Amino acid sequence: MNDIALVRNCVLPRTLYYQVDRHIWVRPSSDNTVTLGFTDVAQTTAGGMLTVSYRPTGKFYRHNKVVALVESGKLLGALRTPIAGTLIAVNEALPQDAGLINRSPYDKGWIARLEAADLAADLAKLTTGAAALAAYEALMDEKNLDDCIHCEGYEFPT
Repeated sequence: MNDIALVRNCVLPRTLYYQVDRHIWVRPSSDNTVTLGFTDVAQTTAGGMLTVSYRPTGKFYRHNKVVALVESGKLLGALRTPIAGTLIAVNEALPQDAGLINRSPYDKGWIARLEAADLAADLAKLTTGAAALAAYEALMDEKNLDDCIHCEGYEFPT
């Protein structure tokens, strides 16, 4: 549990990289790929996820290009990739059960995987560790966001 931090009851794994202003997490792998998803803060703010749709795999996406669209009862939002690269996989379970984003935002609710074009440079632009926790605390203060609420069946990251 040391790798997991709570900021206002929001679960934030310390080992991930974050684009805090967009509530996106990035998990790099040793094979130059990354997994992307929405944070616990995002799933709380959006409410129950209803649908997920994807852009085509096998294509290159520049920074901040949309790789997935999500819809909840509160918003229609885009997952814009903070990592430039080729979209190599999408979470095939989400179109049938978008609520996985709410129940398991860091594990079963991942959204997309990319093969990074320049992983080191892109990760350097993101926030991780204690800096990410401080950034989330500041953002939540600034935006007057409520504490995170976890739905029934919520799974803490493994």
